[in-house]
Amino acid sequence: MAHTAVLIPGDGIGVETSAAMQEVVAASGAQIDWVIEKAGAACIDEFGTPLPDRTVEAIRQHKVAIKGPVTTPVGTGFRSVNVALRKTLDLYANLRPVISIPGAGGRYDNVDLVVVRENTEDLYAGIEFEEGSEDALKLIQDIDDMGKGTIRKDSGISIKPISVTATRNITEFAFNYAVKNGRSKVTAVHKANIMKHSDGLFLREAREVAKGYEGKIGFDDRIIDAFCMNMVMDPSQFDVIVFPNLYGDIASDLAAGLVGGLGIAPGANIGHECAVFEAVHGSAPDIAGKNLANPTAEILSAAMMLDHIDEHEAAERIRSAIRVVYAKGEVLTGDIRRAEGQAKAPASTTDFTAAVVAEMA
Repeated sequence: MAHTAVLIPGDGIGVETSAAMQEVVAASGAQIDWVIEKAGAACIDEFGTPLPDRTVEAIRQHKVAIKGPVTTPVGTGFRSVNVALRKTLDLYANLRPVISIPGAGGRYDNVDLVVVRENTEDLYAGIEFEEGSEDALKLIQDIDDMGKGTIRKDSGISIKPISVTATRNITEFAFNYAVKNGRSKVTAVHKANIMKHSDGLFLREAREVAKGYEGKIGFDDRIIDAFCMNMVMDPSQFDVIVFPNLYGDIASDLAAGLVGGLGIAPGANIGHECAVFEAVHGSAPDIAGKNLANPTAEILSAAMMLDHIDEHEAAERIRSAIRVVYAKGEVLTGDIRRAEGQAKAPASTTDFTAAVVAEMA
């Protein structure tokens, strides 16, 4: 059965990793009709925005998309295309499986956990006040007048909203994922001991949702700083982990580092109607066009997409081929830490892709 999916190649190495992903998906036997759309800085001259309306509408129409990395300026310029997509399409759940791949250079060989991150609120909601602006100074004065504290007048301010609605949505998603995928426990991560009316709300609502799964799925919670220490010391104590937006962003990269890095970390942004799958690493403009990029994360994100559209055999064919290529260790890109006895010369993007395709022949 043929499926239609939107492909946003992105920029930087995204063009190369997206091409590699398409080749591997074709070899898996899945029939995908690709609708190619654009996003990123290169769109600004043509459309006046890094996220054209036609790209968003294509995703709304076809419900499923996969994108390569898009460069986001640091401190200046346009806001993240990723954040804009999540907000515009209400892709409230960010899903990132973190699984050890033998030969991928991970610090552990037994990691099998899932990060579930709330995608629409918290400090990433984009409610900000520029230092010295009239609005910032008014807010500072209002906070002082309410007796809530004194903020220096030369401060920039970001607002951290966490709602009952979004918290229940993401925790229900985490528990439902655990049930569907045979997982045993959900851990909620927070800083409720300090931020009692935002993180405190998150913890309270997570506990309420957990009551509906008693006897089916276990539940516990961790403070974010203690969680990070425990994750590094022994990741096997975690299964499905649900976070507010910012903590989930940071912790998911930390988790990826335990198994070999962002080059092998797939991800998905899922809403009630649409889903956008993506490699979670950056666009690496310094190596763009040099045939050096590791396409594993984009390929594994495509496998998640195939599972989403019920092409489970094709998805597992891809994951199995990836595992074999890494276990052999003969054709690995330069970002992968080599194990003793593995080939030292880094493979190109195209060579790695060809090796994965060959394992599916």
